[in-house]
Amino acid sequence: MTIKPNTVVSLTYELHTTNAEGQQVFVEKADEQNALVFMYGTGMMLPKFEEHLAGLNAGDEYSFELTAEDGYGPIDPGAFADLPKEMFKEVDLPAVGDIIPLQDNEGNHFRAGVTGVHEDSISVDLNHPMAGKNLIFSGKILTVREATQDELAHGHAHGADGHSGH
Repeated sequence: MTIKPNTVVSLTYELHTTNAEGQQVFVEKADEQNALVFMYGTGMMLPKFEEHLAGLNAGDEYSFELTAEDGYGPIDPGAFADLPKEMFKEVDLPAVGDIIPLQDNEGNHFRAGVTGVHEDSISVDLNHPMAGKNLIFSGKILTVREATQDELAHGHAHGADGHSGH
């Protein structure tokens, strides 16, 4: 079966980026025991990631690179903030390099990277950790199947077999 909208795809991948010297740096992977499973065409994945998978079949291997603009976008220089240290009085103070959970005024949860710890504030980077980086993917398509009616109704895959997750 070919990858097209409303199919459930199971795949392996390795993700790399490049460092300042142009060398590839390993980020993460999904292997056959912990495959990435998603419903194609529902907006759950990066659009350009899906575009590169369109038309592939089970058993096909793939390798492609997404520019930062096609991935998580460029680094937004306006997405840095200084938070008052009082926000952290009920938890241990974070250190530079920590990723901390935050919540906005509407209750939306997100994460920020700590870039500085100062006398009265904590500096954070609110950009996605992969912002500004090209994403280099390689892997193999394991399975492709039609989405079940339940999956279509819920808008997401229920595992590689269609019965997991609920």
